[in-house]
Amino acid sequence: MKVLVINCGSSSLKYQLIDMEGEHVLCKGLCERIGMESSMITHEANGHKATTPAIFPTHTEAFLEVIKKMTTGEGKVIDNPSEIDAIGHRIVHGGEKFKASCLITPEVIAAIRELSPLAPLHNPAGILGIEAARKVFGDIPNVAVFDTSFHSTMPPKAYMYAIPYEYYEKYGVRRYGFHGTSHKYVSHRAAEFLDEPIERLKLITCHLGNGSSIAAVDQGRVVDTSMGMTPLAGLMMGTRCGDLDPSVVNYLKYTLNITGHQLDEILNKKSGLLGISGVSSDKRDVEKAAKEGNPRAQLASDMLNYQIKKTIGSYIAAMGGVDAIIFTGGIGEHDADSRAKICHHMDWLGIRIDTDKNRDAHNQKKDVVEITAWGARVRTLIIETNEELMIARDTKEVLDKQEEPAE
Repeated sequence: MKVLVINCGSSSLKYQLIDMEGEHVLCKGLCERIGMESSMITHEANGHKATTPAIFPTHTEAFLEVIKKMTTGEGKVIDNPSEIDAIGHRIVHGGEKFKASCLITPEVIAAIRELSPLAPLHNPAGILGIEAARKVFGDIPNVAVFDTSFHSTMPPKAYMYAIPYEYYEKYGVRRYGFHGTSHKYVSHRAAEFLDEPIERLKLITCHLGNGSSIAAVDQGRVVDTSMGMTPLAGLMMGTRCGDLDPSVVNYLKYTLNITGHQLDEILNKKSGLLGISGVSSDKRDVEKAAKEGNPRAQLASDMLNYQIKKTIGSYIAAMGGVDAIIFTGGIGEHDADSRAKICHHMDWLGIRIDTDKNRDAHNQKKDVVEITAWGARVRTLIIETNEELMIARDTKEVLDKQEEPAE
């Protein structure tokens, strides 16, 4: 089975074609600046990677160019688009309606559209991708894989906000959580690496990047996660503020005499590492400035590490213990200094990492690297996330279930 994995933005289309027999990537690429001037496509296959200009008035033309790249020239990996068995779409918000991946029907598209107020930047873009794919690929099955669905096992005590209950009933105001495909992938990969059924494990998965979230995974089920109703909540991030006293919002709105939209821009795009450091939203730039003596850059780094440590501790308490801590994402996989600082002084919880293993982890060239110190009770792993493969697996699983004979 060949699955085309799609991650659509309002002006972009990221794709991977995965052969599920062996789970290897046949090709991958990115269409950029859809609907704008200077559109381009980057396609990588057969050891070749090339970026070429293209004209993409809409996502439909982008898909047509993807087919052209996959079926002709140096990037050819299939003879005909009919060789693609299914298309898996990353959809950011499934609300309470979608607790698992599902086959896309007109009713599903309508439901995703209804959920757009909860993810106004992402769900409409996902629908654009679905509709363009259906137009270009015809009757090939399309599957929706939701960022929120892995977190749907959270109990009400973890996902409810302490505001009037009617706001939950009428407007769906609650914690949903995000990065679900990443948390799901690394938790299952950890269980495989540890050679234990996931049903026997208590795991804390730390997806740390420009956007960051942490999840408590108890026996394969998420019991809590740091992001909230939107991806703005939880840890401070590249440009997002993370958790904030709600009164700060009103205070700033009236003190600065700005609109709600302007305030949203500040909290989503001008805060986090960028807002505190004044240097950059990129952790690498912030760390460089900190080493050069910039006190605000050092503060930004210290704040993020502290928040991660505090969240890990709270999730250990919530689960009554932990078997393994997993670091993933751009920062989680590549920032040895942050991992060391986060795990520092956590020996009393059984968490201790090996300094040399941690420092040299990036040289291992493995998808899983263990950095646990000798004698530490809690295992600490670095796992390279693979959200595209998780989407492809979910897509295959949905189709396999469709083909099962009814009892």
